[in-house]
Order: sequence, then structure tokens, then C-alpha cells
Amino acid sequence: MVFGFSRKKPFHGGESQFFEILSRQASKTLDGLEALWNFVEKGSKENANLVRFIEREADELRRILIQELDQTFVTPLDREDIYALSGALDDILDLIDSLAQRFVMYNVDQPTPAAQEMAFLILKSCQSLEAAVSLLGGNLEQINRYCVEVNSLENEADRVCREAISRLFDEEKDPIQLIKWKEIYGTLERACDKCEDAVNILESMVLKNA
Repeated sequence: MVFGFSRKKPFHGGESQFFEILSRQASKTLDGLEALWNFVEKGSKENANLVRFIEREADELRRILIQELDQTFVTPLDREDIYALSGALDDILDLIDSLAQRFVMYNVDQPTPAAQEMAFLILKSCQSLEAAVSLLGGNLEQINRYCVEVNSLENEADRVCREAISRLFDEEKDPIQLIKWKEIYGTLERACDKCEDAVNILESMVLKNA
């Protein structure tokens, strides 16, 4: 026995274990977006609290994945890519949770049309992202079309955000409201950027395994 080193197991739990965890993590991310969208659309604070619950469940999935990576000698895809994709999914849900809590903290009963549009674009991005992640372990070439969809949605979200902030500075006279909504728009934009980060990692996986 060699002290100071843990023994790593090849394909601990089976190589599909990584695909399953990533797929579940992507599904939790989409669940969080759907809860946020219900809040944005209906204004129910229960949905904001649901986002926090979902975020904690997703954190547990990421913890399990990291543990599996540590215990596995050979992984079906690059270890760094698996870790990075899980981290990108985690970042999306962290931002969504942050948004939900801000809506509650700032007593936002009715989000602006721009905030609703951006939330919807992120929801669509996460739907495409979940579909792409579900293809890991299968036909990787099919992933590319979902990546293109997310890139297009991110560009649209950037446009909506720019226009919303421009209107905010032109029309909002209350400095508190201006600061509040600028922060909300910025967080929405970062969430959409994180969706693009995730598909960039997926595209890298496809290229490496083509």
C-alpha cells in the first residue's frame, strides 16, 4: 500500500455516470429557469423560493460529479471539459438564484417587458442547452445545432439588454430605480453569457471527439 495516494477506479459507476449527472444538472438548470419564468410571468414569490431549492439540489449533483472525477482514473471525455461544463451549468443557476432573490429583495411585483423578454431568451437557451447535454455519450455531431441556437439567443439577449439600459438612462428619473434595474438587466445578460460559455465547452468536446 502506498500512503498519501487514493486509488482511482476506472469508470467508477460506469462511464455513463458522468453523462447522467451532467444531464441531470442541465435539467435542474432548466427547472430553475422555468421557476424564474413563472415568477417573472406571474409574480409569485413562491417560485423565487423554488429557485433557491433547485439551486441547492443542483449543487449536490455537482458535488457528486466532482467526487466521481476524483475517484475515476479514466473518463469518457476530457476530465477538464467535464469539470468545466458542470461549472458553467452551476454558474447559470447561481445567477438565476441571484436574480430571483433580487426580485424579492427589491419588491419587484411586475418585471419590465425587457426583463421578461430576456428571461424568456435565457429559458429558450437552457432548453437548447439541456437538449445538447442529453446527447453526450451519443451522436455528438447533433450537439452543434443546439450550440448555434444558444449563440443566436445570446446575441439577441445582448441586443435587448443594450436597448433596455439605454431606455433606462433616458426615461428613469429615480436614481434608486435606475441602479436597481441596471443591476437586474446586467445579471440577466450574464446568465445568458454563461449559457454561451456552456455551449462553447460542448463545441470543444465535439471537436476533440469527432
